[in-house]
Amino acid sequence: MEVSIGSGENQFSMSRGSFKYKQKISGKRKLTLQNQEKTEEGYLLTYVDPKGSSAKEQVHQFAVTQQGSQIRLAYVGEEKPGVNRYWLTFVTNPKEHIYGCGETYSELDLKGQNVRIWVAEHQNTGRISKKIIKEKLLGKHPDKKLSFDKYESYYAQPTFVSSDKYYVHCDINAYSEFDFTDAGKITLYFQEPPVIITDSGQDFAEVSRKLTGLLGRQKALPDWLYDGVILGIQEGTDVVDAKIKKAKEAGVPVVGVWCQDWSGCRRTGFGYQVMWNWEWDQELYPGLDKKIAEWKEEGVRFLGYINPFIAIEKDLYAYASEHGYCVQDREGKDYLVTITTFPAAMVDFTNPEAYEWYKGLIKENMIGLGMGGWMADFGEYLPIDAVLYSGEDPAIIHNQWPAIWAKMNQEAVAECGKEGQVFFFTRAGHTGTIAHSHMMWTGDQHVDWSIDDGLPAVIPATLSLAMSGYGIAHSDVGGYTTIMHMRRSKELLLRWEEMNVFSPLFRTHEGNQPVNNVQFDDDEELLAQLAKCGRMHVALKDYLKGLVAEEISDGTPVMRPLFYHYDEAEAYTEKTEYLLGRDLLVAPVYEEGAKSRTIYLPSDGWVNIFDGKEYVGGHMIVEAPIGKPPVFVRKDSKDYEALMQVAQA
Repeated sequence: MEVSIGSGENQFSMSRGSFKYKQKISGKRKLTLQNQEKTEEGYLLTYVDPKGSSAKEQVHQFAVTQQGSQIRLAYVGEEKPGVNRYWLTFVTNPKEHIYGCGETYSELDLKGQNVRIWVAEHQNTGRISKKIIKEKLLGKHPDKKLSFDKYESYYAQPTFVSSDKYYVHCDINAYSEFDFTDAGKITLYFQEPPVIITDSGQDFAEVSRKLTGLLGRQKALPDWLYDGVILGIQEGTDVVDAKIKKAKEAGVPVVGVWCQDWSGCRRTGFGYQVMWNWEWDQELYPGLDKKIAEWKEEGVRFLGYINPFIAIEKDLYAYASEHGYCVQDREGKDYLVTITTFPAAMVDFTNPEAYEWYKGLIKENMIGLGMGGWMADFGEYLPIDAVLYSGEDPAIIHNQWPAIWAKMNQEAVAECGKEGQVFFFTRAGHTGTIAHSHMMWTGDQHVDWSIDDGLPAVIPATLSLAMSGYGIAHSDVGGYTTIMHMRRSKELLLRWEEMNVFSPLFRTHEGNQPVNNVQFDDDEELLAQLAKCGRMHVALKDYLKGLVAEEISDGTPVMRPLFYHYDEAEAYTEKTEYLLGRDLLVAPVYEEGAKSRTIYLPSDGWVNIFDGKEYVGGHMIVEAPIGKPPVFVRKDSKDYEALMQVAQA
């Protein structure tokens, strides 16, 4: 292990949750390994800094301990004056592949990349604006990607898994970088004394079990959510009720309705957005309490929305501000963060009173209203120049914020005695998120076919989460982000629906500009396909429940990369296909206008669930008309007969 130290200053700035990363590093120097001493627990590695001002400040030590097969390496002793940067470099297999680091959208294999571990808004306005302008001038090129360093991630976790079947997790919270650009080396860069934990397994299932044993596992999901489609509908009680009835009359198995505007709406230049005042808007949703009970009797749960911000125009903010519950700026005022087009205040979760107050809103105004679940949005936006009640450095707390947010939501469910009955889904994450969560969704995809932000991006995002220990995730059916000419087409919605059949949760979204997007009930063909896809999803219930139970007990992800079970060269780089459990291989159609797609099947016996054709592996072109994406069941599956019936639902 090579070790270097140094000092530096961060100059990070945030705009709408996106960060500009600048830092000035000085005095970087390589340490010399002086001694390797055997101890009762393992080894003590002593490195020497020849430029240290005293004998004490020259010495840097790392303790290496082992418990079973798990190895822990930790910087020990007091931090040295003038040292706040650490680089640890390890020799590695130049042919290995690297996965994880939270959630990545444009790449699955991270070999060759330098990955920032810093939670941020993935969909930053600058990048979207440039994309829109380029498409106007040069036309659409959905297969083009930006360089990897241009992307940020909602979910950044200091964890990776190697194709050599080991994991590395770093128990740190400050900004860090994992450098995989050198084929034969991995360099981990930290801004705090490092703690590194690693373990290995005979197969990826064992690696996942050990990793989630360290990080925690997701919570139990309600049985009802497998029974159909959760419809994303907005704009009032009557509209929601009418659309539920319309969908049911068309044969759609409706299991839930997700109304993100339950607390009110605001209309902005960005679109139709939620009023962040976490109380039932009785003007927009008259009689909602009674309708929630009525819908539940009909098998339809009501889901809502919440995030860590509060609207400054409303009473909740007035109360929070009066009681000193908001994150402060350096002048002692409430720190107002701009979100798309409007400012909002953040509740300070390091203040115990504020934390309990906010949790009470979830318990009383959401669970108490009868909600079966909700989207727990955001978590990425804590500014590093804020002032917190606890006095802690926000640059250290920033990455922890999503985990604190997930913990609050889970505590609300548990304290109301609703575990296994009510669930929530989040988009932001870091170490600690997994142990307090039910489900992820992959954030705000564009309503297009772009490889890095549209429908195709869902697959590597889900698989990178899986290899980070977070194995239950889904996406918004149809995407979300709608701007100018970037509008959802009928074809895109149909293809997204058929993909999300083969995921743990089937939930639609209207997008931020519903009137500019094709919606699930715009014509009879759309309703017919939604009904068909809903029935197929219901037919997968027993299979999906088994996979989720496996994730909760052993950490085995529901949606898995092909290499998880197939040690083949192509499997390690394939990022547009996935395994749903051990026995289903799904190859979504992700190109506009395509009636077929080229696929890769690992060496095994496979049967297309739609036409019964058999395959033994390799590369091939498969016909894929709308409604019949390439989906294959493993011929040796114990669930073969049941899975082959899914297409007939």
